[in-house]
Amino acid sequence: MAVHDDCKLKFQELKAKRTHRFIVFKIEEKQKQVIVEKLGEPTESYEDFTKCLPADECRYAVYDFDFLTAENVPKSRIFFIAWSPDTSRIRSKMIYASSKDRFKRELDGIQVELQATDPTEMGLDVFKSRAN
Repeated sequence: MAVHDDCKLKFQELKAKRTHRFIVFKIEEKQKQVIVEKLGEPTESYEDFTKCLPADECRYAVYDFDFLTAENVPKSRIFFIAWSPDTSRIRSKMIYASSKDRFKRELDGIQVELQATDPTEMGLDVFKSRAN
C-alpha cells in the first residue's frame, strides 16, 4: 500500500507546527494508497473529530490530544487511531489491518495507539487514561 506524500507532510505540520487538531486518512482501494481525507482545524473539538469518522467504514486517524497532568502541567500526546467499525466490510477491515503497521511507520512521532470498533472504545476517558 502506497502512502501519499501529503499524509506525511500534513502529519509533520500537526506534530511540529500544530496547524491541525486531527487528520483522518482513507485508503483509496483503486489507487492502492493512503490519502488525507479530512484535516481538523486547531480550534476543532474532540466531538468534531469523532463526527468525521464514518459509522460503517474503516479509517486511520491521528489526533493531537491536549491534557493536564496530575500536577496541572499542560501536555499533549499524538494518538494514532485505527477505526474499524463492526459494520464495515470484511474486505475493508482486512486491507486496513494489513496496512496499519507500515502506514504507522511512515508517521514518525506517534505516541499512543488505539484500536477502535465503536465510539466507546475511543471516548475521551480512554484518551485521558492512555495519555498519562
